[in-house]
Amino acid sequence: MKCAVLRERHPGETRVAASPDMVKRLKSQGVDVAIEAGAGEASGWTDDTFLQAGAIMSADAGDVLAGADVVFKVGRPVTTDKIDEVVLIPEGCVVVGLINPLVDREQYAGYAARRLTVLAMELIPRISRAQSMDALTSQASLAGYKAVLDACMFFGRAMPMMMTAAGTIAPARVLVLGAGVAGLQAIATARRLGAVVEAFDVRAAVKEEVESLGASFVEVPGADDAETRGGYAREMDDAFLARQGEVIAGALKKADICITTARIPGRPAPRLVTAAMVRDMKPGSVIVDLAVEDGGNCDGSRRDEVVDADGVAIVGFSNVAGRLAADASNFYARNLFNLITPFIDTAAGRLALDHADEVISGMCVMRDGVLVHPLLCDTKES
Repeated sequence: MKCAVLRERHPGETRVAASPDMVKRLKSQGVDVAIEAGAGEASGWTDDTFLQAGAIMSADAGDVLAGADVVFKVGRPVTTDKIDEVVLIPEGCVVVGLINPLVDREQYAGYAARRLTVLAMELIPRISRAQSMDALTSQASLAGYKAVLDACMFFGRAMPMMMTAAGTIAPARVLVLGAGVAGLQAIATARRLGAVVEAFDVRAAVKEEVESLGASFVEVPGADDAETRGGYAREMDDAFLARQGEVIAGALKKADICITTARIPGRPAPRLVTAAMVRDMKPGSVIVDLAVEDGGNCDGSRRDEVVDADGVAIVGFSNVAGRLAADASNFYARNLFNLITPFIDTAAGRLALDHADEVISGMCVMRDGVLVHPLLCDTKES
């Protein structure tokens, strides 16, 4: 069995879908791992490091993909004027990656032509046994941590309370909007740095988690039914959004730093912070918008820019987890390994996916070139 790992070609992508440790683990399962030269450079891993772990290295993407049973990717396979990764992938191969399945729908025609089976890491079910495979969780945790560090970089004051002979500095006040994985990590990081933290989420059920981290929970009346069965926030009606806006506006006036993390799978990010709210914030305040890739939670945030809005810095870095490339790649590689190893048939030397398995059926968007996921199929029969 052969696993292929390509160098990521999406602009700004620093991660790689393999680590030296993962290569060793796959080799112990009888899997040959072929990696494109330079794939790990941005994550701090040289080609020699992968070679020492037992990988097969090649500078030619076609050689890496030739004869592969499974392809590990961070983003979806790319087509540029220099290379078409989809055409190079062997027919009938399994492709696993963060492919943005509900938004980038134009990609499926190419996969169908190659009869590919495609597993979207974003769609892994939120069940107990899939936790070690959940790439969204591993990457969001790093993003939440990094968001607080980014905020500190643009905030012209200290985070903790300091008492000195020269006087006392009050602690910074941090507001976190969205208490999912990224938000909870942002809360924990800001608290460790000594800030006073408040957090808001439409899901009232997360109040206990927020308070367990030492933060205060900002409540909006009527938020009890805002959670889907999968644990994500759902879209809310206009009446709730009006109440929500009033609560957030009041909290923002007191905040020095705001971290926004609210996202809805397959939809634009909810707009939580309006231009009027930004104008009412204190000069020198900082907003870090972790949802900028989905349109942003904050009016005025721009992808990969820091915007000065009347003295308030709005930070809109994309691929925030990728700015901690080594750790993000390590986590992601472990997610992939944990996903795929139960289906390696060592005796036959092949990958034997069980499409009746709850994890595989939940994340499989294409099987042998045919769309099979209910969120993507147009007909009841599909």
